[in-house]
Amino acid sequence: MHRTAMKELNKWKVKGNKKPLIIRGARQVGKTWLMKEFGKTTFEKTVYISFDNNQRMKDLFSSDLNVERIIIGLELYSGQKIDPLNTLLIFDEIQEVPQALTSLKYFNENAPEYQIVCAGSLLGIALHQGTSFPVGKVEFLDLYPLSFSEFLIAMGNERYIELLHKDDFEMVTTFKETYIDMLKYYYYIGGMPEVVMNFIERKDFNEAREIQQRILEAYEQDFSKHAPNDVVPRIRMLWNSISSQLTKENKKFIYGMIKEGARAKDYELAMLWLTDCGLFHKVHRVNARNIPLKAYEDLKAFKLFLLDVGLLSCMVRLNQSTLLDGNELFKEFKGALTEQYVLQQLKTMKGLETYYWTNDRGSAEIDFVVDDGTDVIPIEVKAETNLKAKSLKTYYEKFHPRISIRTSMADYKKEEWLLNLPLYAVEVIK
Repeated sequence: MHRTAMKELNKWKVKGNKKPLIIRGARQVGKTWLMKEFGKTTFEKTVYISFDNNQRMKDLFSSDLNVERIIIGLELYSGQKIDPLNTLLIFDEIQEVPQALTSLKYFNENAPEYQIVCAGSLLGIALHQGTSFPVGKVEFLDLYPLSFSEFLIAMGNERYIELLHKDDFEMVTTFKETYIDMLKYYYYIGGMPEVVMNFIERKDFNEAREIQQRILEAYEQDFSKHAPNDVVPRIRMLWNSISSQLTKENKKFIYGMIKEGARAKDYELAMLWLTDCGLFHKVHRVNARNIPLKAYEDLKAFKLFLLDVGLLSCMVRLNQSTLLDGNELFKEFKGALTEQYVLQQLKTMKGLETYYWTNDRGSAEIDFVVDDGTDVIPIEVKAETNLKAKSLKTYYEKFHPRISIRTSMADYKKEEWLLNLPLYAVEVIK
């Protein structure tokens, strides 16, 4: 399976002063596979250690964190000699042994020649529980479900991605039906690696749904297993409200939809838990366009998105027959799937901070505004080919951005101040 994150891992490998690398991401987005594949394809040897329910590793890291002693223990455990130049050390589920996380500081300071890649699904949660974190002594890589371009490659359509990368939109438009068909599949299948691989092998939509359902159930089991008992009921209520939040006209998150009279402070820990483990993406409102946008974010107003469009379509019980209904699929649930899809692609673009904008009166709203460090770019999302864009015009007249983007099912078209970008080409935003 092609993952663009492999390029980032290869860049990390050849860096002169690299630090231990931590891959962050929700469960089942492919962290373990990625680390093992990286080891298999670029190192002579790989030593893989999972810390999940591993008492020996808990014991090894529980006393002093002398690197030499730890390496001897890892060699005894794995039965392999660890040559720092040619061996990749993989620490999986590292949040299960907090002292192992702390040890990365000593590896970085005292033995930087060891090449260590770690992963932790619930890493953010572990940090909020007071884990001694090696600040400044590690590097990070965020991993998400497969993007649409990765999905296209997995489905054997790599040439279609090449056309987008070349900006050959005349040819892209000629073959737009293929892009649209693949996009429909992606809305239904999503980017969870197990679901994608099964669909490639079996081409069975029902089996894809069964796997998605199992993944959703596994996430719910995590609530009880890892979250504090008093927070679990609120996590469940928040989790169960996500589909109704996304399918309403105004996507701003409303606590009252979880339960009548619900207040932000009642669900603060539950929200933190779900965002920290990568299941929810929080997109805050801004009412200015200055850089950095983070300085102008409204922490009380936000939209909430799920980690994967396929899981969302499973939650709302999207029927596979919808895939045959022309472009009706893209209008389903008031464009909820479309906005989810666009946000999911934006999250995979390194160096972009994503927000949404409304004016002070709330009469105009831009679905997303992205900050790449030098520019603020508004992005309006249209679920079909209706191209009325009053809010985008309002934003343009107020702030005069260098470029404004409207993404929809319409064909590519570059106008004076506006770029019409097909939904299947969202990746070229970067």
